[in-house]
Amino acid sequence: MGITDKLCQALQQKSQDILNAMHLVSSTKSLIQQLRDSSWGALLEKVSSFCNDHAIQIPDMGASFSDIIRSRRKKDVVTVEHHYRVDIFTSVIDFQLKELNSRFSEQATELLILSTSLDPKDAFKLFSVCNICNLVKNFYSLDFSEQEKIQLDYELQHYELDVVKAPDFQNLSTLAELGGKAGRPIPTRPAPPRLAL
Repeated sequence: MGITDKLCQALQQKSQDILNAMHLVSSTKSLIQQLRDSSWGALLEKVSSFCNDHAIQIPDMGASFSDIIRSRRKKDVVTVEHHYRVDIFTSVIDFQLKELNSRFSEQATELLILSTSLDPKDAFKLFSVCNICNLVKNFYSLDFSEQEKIQLDYELQHYELDVVKAPDFQNLSTLAELGGKAGRPIPTRPAPPRLAL
């Protein structure tokens, strides 16, 4: 719960920073995977310490776990540690990872992260020619001819330099506002390329 707390808080905010939220999704997935792969021993130590401090009896982890349903299906012996580590600890973590992956696939996360390059907030601070070209290449490839893809890189370099100087673009804070201005040319340069979002 401690690992997912920051992500839950970020996703509940009304005005959330999408880039930060997507990075939190990625780091949360990594931390949960790390917990699954290498934290069983540390968790067992903490639980044992807690039990010792509060005079709670600790089951013998090497003992046989007698589960009526399991014993009818299988004749092999399952230890108490195996039951807690595999049947509970790992299963719960796998469920959480599956849930995060279904809600935030790698492709959806990449799309949102690359899309933040179009954010006009703070004088286009997040603008990235490379990210926009990758957005076109990875998600909108069919919407652009090969020639347009080649020209896009150069046009975006001009756009990056000119847009921060254009008065009409100074106080924009959302993509919707940028979309409303997209048809207006920026002084001294041709109109910026229009990306299909």
